[in-house]
Amino acid sequence: MRLTDMSRFNTSLIAAAIAQACALAPAFAQTVQNDDAPENVLPAVTVIAAPDDGGKAATASVGGFGETPLLETPASVSVITQQQMQDRNIRSTTAAVETDASVNDAYNAVGYAEQFSIRGFTLENETSFRKDGLSFSGASSVPLENKERIEILKGLSGLQAGVATPGGIINYVTKRPTETPVRTLTTEFSERGTAYGAIDLGGMSEDKRFGYRINAATETINSYVKGADGNRNFVSGAFDWHLTDRALLQLDMDYQHKSQITAPGYQLLGGTDVPSHVDPKRLLGDAPWVTPVTDDTSNIGLRFKYNIDNNWHVTLGANRYELKRDDHSAFPYGCAAQLGWDPGYCSNGDYDVYDYRSDDQRYRIVSTQVLLQGKAQTGTIAHDLTFGADTMRRRDSFGEEVYDFVGTNNIYDPRLIPSRSPRESGPVSLRRKDDEQSFFVQDILTLSQRVKLHAGLRYTELKREQFDAAGTQTSDYDRSYLLPNIALVVTPQPGMSIYGAYSQGLQHGGIAPEGTSNEDQMLNPNKSHQVEIGFKQDLSNTLSFTASLFQIKAPLEYVDYRNSPTGEFVQNGDAVHRGIELGLTGRVTRQLLAGVSLTALDAKQKNTGDPALDDKRNVNVPKLKTVAFLDYAVADVPGLNLNTTLTYAGSKAFDTQNETIVGGYSVVDAGARYATRIGNTPVRFNFTVYNVFDKFYWRDVTQGLGGYLFPGAPRTFKLTAQFDF
Repeated sequence: MRLTDMSRFNTSLIAAAIAQACALAPAFAQTVQNDDAPENVLPAVTVIAAPDDGGKAATASVGGFGETPLLETPASVSVITQQQMQDRNIRSTTAAVETDASVNDAYNAVGYAEQFSIRGFTLENETSFRKDGLSFSGASSVPLENKERIEILKGLSGLQAGVATPGGIINYVTKRPTETPVRTLTTEFSERGTAYGAIDLGGMSEDKRFGYRINAATETINSYVKGADGNRNFVSGAFDWHLTDRALLQLDMDYQHKSQITAPGYQLLGGTDVPSHVDPKRLLGDAPWVTPVTDDTSNIGLRFKYNIDNNWHVTLGANRYELKRDDHSAFPYGCAAQLGWDPGYCSNGDYDVYDYRSDDQRYRIVSTQVLLQGKAQTGTIAHDLTFGADTMRRRDSFGEEVYDFVGTNNIYDPRLIPSRSPRESGPVSLRRKDDEQSFFVQDILTLSQRVKLHAGLRYTELKREQFDAAGTQTSDYDRSYLLPNIALVVTPQPGMSIYGAYSQGLQHGGIAPEGTSNEDQMLNPNKSHQVEIGFKQDLSNTLSFTASLFQIKAPLEYVDYRNSPTGEFVQNGDAVHRGIELGLTGRVTRQLLAGVSLTALDAKQKNTGDPALDDKRNVNVPKLKTVAFLDYAVADVPGLNLNTTLTYAGSKAFDTQNETIVGGYSVVDAGARYATRIGNTPVRFNFTVYNVFDKFYWRDVTQGLGGYLFPGAPRTFKLTAQFDF
């Protein structure tokens, strides 16, 4: 963003926020003013040391429109806190979500964007990610240095998010200024020489009116895939101004530069057989002319909060996200000599290599939100009300790519491909425009001391356009939708809740892959439906149990070869996912912390009219996945904790006809951390060994880009030292 643009953005938003707050205040103050109540003030937004809660979060904002107790939220929500990220040596979203059995990789290539599925549905990078509740993109790896926690809403999010894929959304909550000064230095090293350093600084002015939080990091990346190396630099700032006792203005900014060679995946040998004896450390397509994928990402967010009186408050927020990418790869695809244009490597392990380059791609998302929230009473029924509106403006710009054949290589016996294509990618122009505008209302009705009814409705107007390289419009979509959400929550006793919920969601149609008869055509958006029942109980102050049973029905998209030799990308039939999720989180005993997650999922293709597809498993979805994280404090050695993570995932279907099933896996990680002091400085050392038994497994078997298998990491280790000054 240019400085002039940033200045106009900040000035206009601040002016709008203050103007709207001042305009709304008199009207609502007259209707609900209580002269006997003390003057309402905004609490200081601080992060302070919490009591020992067993490592579990008590609230989350992703399930609604504000911080809500997880026990009272009628949805399946998991939270990865900052403390958990520190204890588990987490530096990426991939590592953070590994302990949630409902989340899986979905074309999550080393050195590229982190991509996931939830409940068997692949997340769309541009619609399924939120920062402090506002839309941004997950198309590039999201830095965690300035994140307080990661929240995962599993299932439909039509009311909360509008357009998003059926699996759910991931919300990143940024760190805010702290009342207690923060001065933290972190260093880290891994087995192949990856070196990492980060600082975290925070504090407030003497009068507590102004606060700051600064984070910065630098990293030299030496991946376990030899040759997939790179570097990363990050800086962020978050600032809070208490303008008055009722008014709070928050600003946050971040910038990340990351450059890393990406590691492509494997295809089936002969188009039918899963490769064997694969070395997960080998970089496919390695060549002296290969250059990295380079991403420059930035966010600037602004939020204004105003307490009108004791019962009502207004919040205005905006965020501008931008990604500039140079996308390069020596990309392996197919075996023309044996399979023609069909996906798959040669039976002997040979594969064709293409020089892929697309320079100066630019992706921008600007999102805004206005919330008016408060309490009201009608007779014996209490209401927690939310009225809101939000907008999302997306612009994708890129040029014609280079995708030229440059030679062949072999997965077992690498060869040198001496040169790349002489061509360069074409001029950059606007290729996609999305404009989304929504209005929504939610009422949480307290019908009795034990029963609450959640009722919500979102109205969404969606306009979407595509353009070719010459600027000619190739598609235009303009339609509005209503997305209802209703849930009943019963609290039989304190610390226990049972809920039932029905919701609708809205997702974009996919884009036809390269080589299909309708290549690059975008399918129409469509609705999905979910029914869910759940049970939550606090077994103690530090230990919680959750269970949910759900069914999601969404449009099924796949490449249909019945009427076209190259295949047509179609939206036909339904993806019906039925599942159960179980979770146990917190302190089991004084010395033992546990995080256990289990997901059993029956994901089927239905109503396609094709016997080869109906009732077959959806791709890249294990029937059963379990993850257990255990952390034990050694009583005889104060400050020493030992931990392990045990993961089991069942087999996955590789293709829509289920002709290839890829076997499941089990992996064990182990680690130790030790908290001590060096002089007066608290220090914590953390050592983790991943894949302790060095087991080979296929972690990701996606149909993306023609169908690829990605091996899991071999045995690796990481050593971290954290100093709190």
